[in-house]
Amino acid sequence: QVQLVESGGGLVQPGGSLRLSCAASGRMFRIYTMGWYRQAPGKQRDLVARITPGGSTNYADSVKGRFTISRDNAKNTVYLQMNSLKPEDTAVYYCNGNDPGNALDAWGQGTLVTVSS
Repeated sequence: QVQLVESGGGLVQPGGSLRLSCAASGRMFRIYTMGWYRQAPGKQRDLVARITPGGSTNYADSVKGRFTISRDNAKNTVYLQMNSLKPEDTAVYYCNGNDPGNALDAWGQGTLVTVSS
């Protein structure tokens, strides 16, 4: 089973930036669709951004123009650059790796992002 380890969360002021990283184990990273999800207290886990093996991306409307997802297949790592952060971006952010052809749906342990002054 693939293991995913997130890092980069923390406390940031409104308008600030953070970059999250998710490192994956194994040798098949390049064929996975990778995604970032977030879950605020008392709310469901929602998709933030996703990137396919070919590099196509899609974003939640609430983060378009502020967040950027990218991947480095040589490093088995996916990133989420978050700019112009708002208090409503506060949540635990989870990394997801998905490959339906191989029955893969793996999750990281989550990293907390708090946007507050």
